[in-house]
Amino acid sequence: MAGGGVAAGGVGALRRRLAAGAAVLVTAVLLALAAPADAQAAPASCTGRKVRTLAFANGQVQVYRGGGSVCAVTVQKHPGTKRLLSVGVQARGHHPVRKARRHARTTLPVTVYAGHRCVRVSGSVGTVTYTSGWILC
Repeated sequence: MAGGGVAAGGVGALRRRLAAGAAVLVTAVLLALAAPADAQAAPASCTGRKVRTLAFANGQVQVYRGGGSVCAVTVQKHPGTKRLLSVGVQARGHHPVRKARRHARTTLPVTVYAGHRCVRVSGSVGTVTYTSGWILC
């Protein structure tokens, strides 16, 4: 009858593993909710690696590249005041894609597929505008 005892021990071990897994899941959810707001609202919502940071008087445009796509986001130099922010990306030979919103920190990211084409990036914070030449050629 040793087989019956092993099956009962196996069920207990399974229950302990499930309880430990549930505890880890609850801990992960609580840590995600308790993260600081700056960590959750980071402007790095673009995928790929950062290839350029184009600074101007009121902010900067951060440019990311990965998998043939180019992504850009505008970040205020002094966050806190809601201003009109915009960002735009144009792959050579295509129409520009732009997004704008009133926000205290960053714009929404703009992603375009550029392949191996040059791109032009623009960004503005308030009334100050920056436009690059053709980059990432």
